[in-house]
Amino acid sequence: MGVSERKAREKEELRNLILEGAMKLFAEKGVANVTIRNIADAVEYSVGTVYVYFKDKNAILHALHTKGFLELRDRFLVLLNVANPMERLKAAGKVYIQFAQEQSDMYDLMFNTQAPMDFVKEGDGDVWNEGKATFGFLRTMIQDCQAAGHFDGHDPEALSFLIWSIVHGMCSLRISCRTDVVNLEQPTTQGYAEFLRMLDKF
Repeated sequence: MGVSERKAREKEELRNLILEGAMKLFAEKGVANVTIRNIADAVEYSVGTVYVYFKDKNAILHALHTKGFLELRDRFLVLLNVANPMERLKAAGKVYIQFAQEQSDMYDLMFNTQAPMDFVKEGDGDVWNEGKATFGFLRTMIQDCQAAGHFDGHDPEALSFLIWSIVHGMCSLRISCRTDVVNLEQPTTQGYAEFLRMLDKF
């Protein structure tokens, strides 16, 4: 390995170390209670070193947000092997719910924390590429379902938004412990099962 390759690898490793340290602090203390100095202290580097990689806390949050979407995308890619479009759509919901349950802190940052979106808006245009790609994957599945004879007469864009909203709502309610008011042992899983029974009618 040459010097330039080694330096590039070391820079990437330090960047990931900063992100891991930041994510741990955000989960423990809440985004509003974490500073760049807190993050620097956690990873045992200077504040200046953190600023070499990220211009501010919102940039760190956006980098974590992007990392989460890439992981979710990788989980979705496995579903391309499912030939039946309706079964692929159903499986996608299960993958989404599983991700939200296993990575609840990351999920909350991806979908409920404002700071990453502030970073997007401060950039070159209000373009949320990560979210658009994920939503596009869902919309394509809906269109494939329509080509196979499902959801006749429905607008694919609006229907995609509806389905995303339903599944996201269940995940967010579970993460925020709002599901404690319902008499279900596994509210998200059981709620999604009922939603799939509705989909079967289309």
